[in-house]
Amino acid sequence: MTVSLSTVFAVPLHCDDCVTDVNGALNKVDGIENVSIDLKKQLVSVQGSAPPSVIVKAIQETGRDAIVRGSGEPNSSAVCILETHEPAFNSAPVRGLARLVKASPTATLVDLTLSGMKPKTTYYASIRTAGDISRGPLSTGSSYKSIGSVTVDENGSGQSFIVKNELPIWEVIGRSMVVGADKNCKQMFLSDVVGVIARSAGVWENEKTVCSCSGKTVWEERKEAVAKGMA
Repeated sequence: MTVSLSTVFAVPLHCDDCVTDVNGALNKVDGIENVSIDLKKQLVSVQGSAPPSVIVKAIQETGRDAIVRGSGEPNSSAVCILETHEPAFNSAPVRGLARLVKASPTATLVDLTLSGMKPKTTYYASIRTAGDISRGPLSTGSSYKSIGSVTVDENGSGQSFIVKNELPIWEVIGRSMVVGADKNCKQMFLSDVVGVIARSAGVWENEKTVCSCSGKTVWEERKEAVAKGMA
């Protein structure tokens, strides 16, 4: 199935050379159809089938960071920060991120990235019936829908881009996602990573650069997120 979506990224751009570097890097990425860069607003808009995580990595390879500011149409995307609830890892609990974006009336794209996991292991993602993560994966209920798998490398990192049919965004917001080693997504273990699926901004729905709650810039918040383990 061929898919295409629009995603907007905040990128620190200082001059026309920055624009040239980022544009050149993105035009080498498979699946990108169009790139539009606004130097004044420091925003990069990308159209195509390339996963947001792949685009962020391509931008980072130019020496700049990137933050997803919106993906898909309004009310058609969600995000889930995946964390471990094992006490030994509380210093840096974040182990991954899942982005869900409506690709068509019947299909949803799931962009799943993991880090800090057991090396050379295949993990399986599923959406659970409940959004209760008070006891980590053990309180999330039964499997609502399996998503797919991702195999991590020798560093414990991996990425998977999955097209899932019959998975409306509005049906999964508020539920939890669990990523674990059980292929059948039935047995839950404390070592599995888990998070609650929350609504995410669509393209051009989130252009703020300072959080009204904390007063921090998006880059200050980004620094804190990286410190917690979110690449």
